[in-house]
Amino acid sequence: MDRDQLKLPRLYPIIDAGCFTGEQEPTTALLRHASELAAGGATLLQYRNKLGNAREMLSHARELKRVLGQRVLLIMNDRADLCLAAGLDGVHLGQDDLSSAATRILVGNNAVVGFSTHNPEQVREADSLPLDYIAVGPVFATATKANPDPVIGLEGVRMARSLTSKPLVAIGGITRANCRSVIQAGADSVAIIADLLHEPRQSVQELLRLLA
Repeated sequence: MDRDQLKLPRLYPIIDAGCFTGEQEPTTALLRHASELAAGGATLLQYRNKLGNAREMLSHARELKRVLGQRVLLIMNDRADLCLAAGLDGVHLGQDDLSSAATRILVGNNAVVGFSTHNPEQVREADSLPLDYIAVGPVFATATKANPDPVIGLEGVRMARSLTSKPLVAIGGITRANCRSVIQAGADSVAIIADLLHEPRQSVQELLRLLA
């Protein structure tokens, strides 16, 4: 993939493996969810697993690649090594993960590298790093993260927009009810987990209409 041609889609779905642990066949449920998101029109998916071990994460990532192939860009959360091992398209880094410079060396120049920020100082620093996009949040209160950072609100999105020209992904508590306000505040893309869990194909289609 040519990073120079990367244009973030308005919708950035995140597949959180923890949302499927209660299913009888968690891996099957996760893959079915991913397939439905793609069928609805999602062109980029991030795989996130905060509870599983490296073996499970690699297995899931390889299965996602097998099932979805080249239909969507697949981003691995946190783990640059597993991104490389599974042949995914990129990695999303947190504040405590491998540095963006080291990650770029590991995954190469053609991989997508994104980075989470939670305040203006972190956005300013990220703006100077070898990143393809910057994520900022949580915009609203969220229940999908165990220890969330302080909510930044729409004003936090506006502030982040003023500090970087890199593509900006907003995350945290974003739903069909508030997604347009987040884009209007300056985000290029909205990352969503919970509001895509029920009827994912139809949810993606509705969100894409709202975000058009």
